Formats: sequence, C-alpha cells, structure tokens
Amino acid sequence: MLILNSGGTFNKRYNKLNGELEVPFDNNAVNEILETCSLEYSLAGAVYKDSLDMEFNDRKMLADIIRESNETIFIVIHGTDTMHLTAEFFDELFDDITIIFVGSMKPFEIDKIEATLNLGIALGFLQSNRTNGVFISMNGYVKEYKELEKNRLQGKFEIV
Repeated sequence: MLILNSGGTFNKRYNKLNGELEVPFDNNAVNEILETCSLEYSLAGAVYKDSLDMEFNDRKMLADIIRESNETIFIVIHGTDTMHLTAEFFDELFDDITIIFVGSMKPFEIDKIEATLNLGIALGFLQSNRTNGVFISMNGYVKEYKELEKNRLQGKFEIV
C-alpha cells in the first residue's frame, strides 16, 4: 500500500508568525496517526497544497506516481474541496487498482479525531475490501467517489 500525501486541510497547521493556516511540506499528521499502525505501507509526500490550488498538472503528477508504482492499493490524502475532481480524473485512468481518498474538514493539528477516524476507516476498509475502484473515506463512510458528496452548508460528506 502506498499513501500519497497531497496536502489539504487534513495537514494544515497554524503559522504563529503570520496567523494563517498553511499546508506544510511534511507528513507529520499522517505519521502521527500511523505511529501505532502495524500495517505495511509506504508514505510519500507529493503536492502539499490546499485542494483549491490543485491544478491539472498536480493531478497528473499524482497519477504518474500511481502508474509507476508496483502497488495496487493507494490512499490519497487530499483536500475536500476538489477531492471529487481528482477522484473522477483517476477513475478515468485506472480500473485495476484500489484508490481511497481521505480528507478532513478540520486540520489534524486542531482536531485529531476527524482526520484519524477518516484514515482509520479507510485502512479498515482496505483490510476487508477486494474491489478495485476509486473511493472516498469521510465522515464514517467509505463509498465509491460518485456516491459521496461534500455538503458545504453542513460541513460534511453525505451519500447522494
């Protein structure tokens, strides 16, 4: 399993110098969550952006990493605002692997529970699922990406 960290709110940290939440160029949040995990995985940082700043070339770079990997199972840590766009892009490219997108509405630094739960549920799903496809793990669900949608007014993902 390869975990690709592309940034998003999941990873954001408060910068005391400028008073802003920023996506750092590290994997600290994911590493802290996975400290007690005994599963075999590789972790790679790839983009480190807020998903509103994700562009076609960022999605292509992530897809190239997946294409060049020997793995067949991937978790992509991704911002929630454009997660569906990257998921749709990947769905058009890949049909023989499993990709789960994981995000968080609140930064791990501020609320350790949500990000941890979303990643933990994705890991559990991977232990029992043998279906290839592109999925999203958010708010207690793991569903094919077309079945979950971000409800901006309620600040959560829901089944559509």
